[in-house]
Amino acid sequence: MDQRHLDVELQRLNEKLQAMAFKVQAMLGRSMEAIRRKDAAMAKSLFALDKEVDQLEIDIEEDAVALIARHQPAAGDLRFLIGVIKINNDLERIGDHGVNIAQAGITLAGLPDIGPIDAIVRMNELAAGMLSDSIQSFVGRDPVTARQVCERDDEVDGLNDQVLNELSRSMSNRPETIDQAVSFILVSRNLERIADLATNISEETIYICQAKVIKHRFGQQAE
Repeated sequence: MDQRHLDVELQRLNEKLQAMAFKVQAMLGRSMEAIRRKDAAMAKSLFALDKEVDQLEIDIEEDAVALIARHQPAAGDLRFLIGVIKINNDLERIGDHGVNIAQAGITLAGLPDIGPIDAIVRMNELAAGMLSDSIQSFVGRDPVTARQVCERDDEVDGLNDQVLNELSRSMSNRPETIDQAVSFILVSRNLERIADLATNISEETIYICQAKVIKHRFGQQAE
């Protein structure tokens, strides 16, 4: 009886975490769309969503801790609850980075364009794809997809370095672009962190599914 009751509560917690994940995913999409459109109002709308995500993080963590205390689960159920607590924190931080991007969008909306930043466009595609796949790997308990997410993080890191180099040159050659360049560097840095956090989510999914801890040594475990 207790196990059946625990299973029901675990499923509810799973659904709540998925809802949070999809909300965070929407925040990232909207923040980058606000930059593309130079739409300060759209960017500001993310602040309310961030408060919803913050409250979800509190609720999910409290629920997970209460389940551990009440049922003292073992093996897979305990791994799941530990993983949920960590993924929950990662998702909240991704939401914060989405807000940071939106704040940069508010600044950029009032400034002239400095031309397309192709590396940032590509970073957004990669980071958004990694986030989506990390969520789907958790939902589907799919460690193969989770490992593929981890393998893509280096490309985002390389693009972040490229953006910094390009915009540093722009600031040196065209001082009037400093405000825009600084804002785009902020966007790039936050996209790089989102990719890192998507990797964290994938690592936790692997832990839940396979009881393997690969954090800090992914290359050794993924051969």
